[in-house]
Amino acid sequence: MALSFILPAPTRAETFGIETLNLQYAEQSWGEPQANKSVDNHPLFIDGKRYEHGFGTHAVSTLRIALAGKGERFTATVGVDDEVGQRGSVDFKVVGDGKVLWESGVLRGGDPAKEVSVDLHGIHKLLLQVGDAGDDMNYDHADWADARIVMTDGKPEAIAPAREPALVLTPKPSPKPRINGAKVLGVRAGSPLLFTIPVTGDRPMSYSVGKLPAGLTFDPVTGQISGTLANAGAYSVKLGAKNAIGKSECNLKIVCGNNIALTPPLGWNSWNCFGCDVTEANVRAAADAMVASGLIHHGWTYINIDDCWEAARDGEGRIMANEKFPDMKALTDYVHSKGLKIGLYSSPGPKTCAGHEGSYKHEELDARQYAEWGFDYLKYDWCSYGGIVPKPDHAGLMKPYEIMRTALDGVRRDIVFSLCQYGMGNVWEWGAEVGGNCWRTTGDITDTWSSMSRIGFGQAGHEKYAGPGHWNDPDMLVVGYVGWSAKVRPSRLTPNEQYTHISLWCLLCSPLLIGCDMTRLDDFTLNLLTNDEVLEVNQDPLGRQAGRVAKTGAVEVWAKDLEDGSKAVGLFNLGEEETTVKAAWSDLGLAGKRKVRDLWRQQDLGKFSDHFEASVPRHGVMLVKISK
Repeated sequence: MALSFILPAPTRAETFGIETLNLQYAEQSWGEPQANKSVDNHPLFIDGKRYEHGFGTHAVSTLRIALAGKGERFTATVGVDDEVGQRGSVDFKVVGDGKVLWESGVLRGGDPAKEVSVDLHGIHKLLLQVGDAGDDMNYDHADWADARIVMTDGKPEAIAPAREPALVLTPKPSPKPRINGAKVLGVRAGSPLLFTIPVTGDRPMSYSVGKLPAGLTFDPVTGQISGTLANAGAYSVKLGAKNAIGKSECNLKIVCGNNIALTPPLGWNSWNCFGCDVTEANVRAAADAMVASGLIHHGWTYINIDDCWEAARDGEGRIMANEKFPDMKALTDYVHSKGLKIGLYSSPGPKTCAGHEGSYKHEELDARQYAEWGFDYLKYDWCSYGGIVPKPDHAGLMKPYEIMRTALDGVRRDIVFSLCQYGMGNVWEWGAEVGGNCWRTTGDITDTWSSMSRIGFGQAGHEKYAGPGHWNDPDMLVVGYVGWSAKVRPSRLTPNEQYTHISLWCLLCSPLLIGCDMTRLDDFTLNLLTNDEVLEVNQDPLGRQAGRVAKTGAVEVWAKDLEDGSKAVGLFNLGEEETTVKAAWSDLGLAGKRKVRDLWRQQDLGKFSDHFEASVPRHGVMLVKISK
């Protein structure tokens, strides 16, 4: 008997233009994804050539596409869109099932386009990614022109990004008293001291201190220590707090000498929320919120005004505040009455970044005015000094900061000196030499993953230059409601990215300056800013900045030595998919059984030998303390 077979009809491949997918599922750091248009909604042009079809986006971006293993080939022509001229720098990647299938290298505005052709056989999940080429994302307008996917069966589908819940991991503070904040305080002889004992727990609360050195007094109602020390020395003062449920005690070491900022400053700065729209009312409201929200009970101290407070100078050359700040002395008195400190901003050049009056050739006058007003912190921003010295050598970079340092040393007030010149000339190598208490190591941060992660993880190697009284500063925090204007909006960082941000900055011993509208603190943002076990990593008296101890692909492990002999360790996942991150004892210089504690959840996880590992979500972190 003859057998007959019916063969299946041959599969007919079909081609799909990328613009036919739901491009609104693309994640990008600026603007909106566009079909057949640039990100600025113009026709697609790369190096003078127009393309009718494609996908206009902006670094940093990711479009995820499901292929179900039925893809055959992906083709495209990529480059920086001509609408930005010679500006912008990007890098394109095609990733299949976690493996890089093609990458462009760095492409800049005006460069010729590059052709992409990638075999998709067997690939289930395709990622089209655009990076910022390792610098900032300004003008990074990127085009996937004539982008097409050939399928042997079915059609490609854009994948909606997973929505992360804003999980609050920090437990509520105990109703019992707990003294928080720094355990060491630096002050210069002859300078006024103000310290508020930070205590969580149910109110009413009573405070106590042991014997104070001569010159200091204590208010048992407010918990504030104030006064002036005449003699250098180290003084140990027992602090106490008591409510109806219990009590808490700890020792505060007051060091009277040449160094202040013995732990990184904790506070708020106006720039990332209000920018040049800042007013005295905003500053007063931030101080009120610092107290009302309870942040003051966790050690947060400074309320800092950034640019745009300045007016002209009077007939004697003294700097004056503009109409938005009618009475600077009254403002500082108000903030101090809350038990907080207050800072402001200037530039070594003739003008600030926003074009207001700088301190050039008025340094001594300005330092005296700041002290008379009662300021405690100065951010000193390079800006127009570049017009005075366009191509500074090493000595030229140091000079303006040395001049202001000398001026600050001449006043009877401790003013934290924050250098802001964006890391030029490897400032971390000489910032302490010019008397800086902290120094910016980078350009301005924005509330994007690309900016925050590039800045934060770019601090590797700087750790040997930081320590008590002098800190690397990777810029301010971008959690909560930000906007750089009167129109604030929620941070564009995802919840996991915000946990990474705070964890990494604490490991880095960075000054922590909240950049959001303090009157709009929600439960999630408060959870980020009030975890005392996390903040203790930043405020540890040893002052040892974390370093990167392991890196494999998109996972990194950072570790920081603590005063009690334990280590704070961050397990970070910089990748696009949840993955396991391992902290090996061999990388940490440890051996034997160790206790591991989850600092965000404030839970002991058990004892481990040789290593600890955890599943870490996309762009997320596990922050632990490892001890004997």
